[in-house]
Formats: sequence, structure tokens, C-alpha cells
Amino acid sequence: MFEKIKKFIIPVIILLVLILGGSTYYFYDQFTKLKQDPQRIARQETQALIARVSQLIVLPEDEEPTVATVSDPERLKDQPFFAKAKVGDKVLIYTNAKKAILYDPVNNKIVEVAPVNIGGAAAPSPGTTTPEE
Repeated sequence: MFEKIKKFIIPVIILLVLILGGSTYYFYDQFTKLKQDPQRIARQETQALIARVSQLIVLPEDEEPTVATVSDPERLKDQPFFAKAKVGDKVLIYTNAKKAILYDPVNNKIVEVAPVNIGGAAAPSPGTTTPEE
């Protein structure tokens, strides 16, 4: 009886060691890549967001937008652009094209589009956070 159990347990242990070794290598590799290029994930998320929004509206192609996430819509309610904003909505700000787009990623809808009048660089409103935060 013990021999049958022994024949079953040894392959299971070997399989578990291989799985743990493979997953350790995978996560170490991901950590190393992230350490070499910390902004990689933010760029990938921005590119994915731009791809989704570009299916709904024509976006400026000659510039990369500043992307912010609505974190506190109550603080933004007095601004007409953010009147229908919800937590998690994304704001794409195109400084050169002077355009801001409020996008709802949950419903995959453009909520608002407005012109932007910025003297300097694009700065998110107090109730928004950038992906780096």
C-alpha cells in the first residue's frame, strides 16, 4: 500500500517543484523588466486606452495625450466638463490640439469633449490622478 502512495506522491512533488520554479522565473523576469523600464506599464495602458477611444472618436495623431483618472468627481462637479464624471473615468488631454476628452471605460463611451485653454503644460484637476500616482 505504501508503495502505491509513494509512486503517486513523488511525481506530484516533482510537478509542484517544476511549477514553482517556472512561476518564480516568470515573476523574476517581469520584475527585472519593470526595474529596467518603470514607465513601460503606464505606456502600455495609455496605448490601450488610446486604441479604445480611437474607435469612438477621431483622435489627434501627432501627439501623445496626458491621461488622468477621475478619483473624486464631487470635487469636480462645479466644472461643466466633469458634470457627468464618475470615479475611474479617464481624461485624455491633447495640449497641441487643445482638446480634452472624458471617457468612461466601463461603458466604453465618450462622456464629454471640450476645448482646452492651457497657457503652459497640461495639469490635471485636483480630483484627478495620473497613472503614475
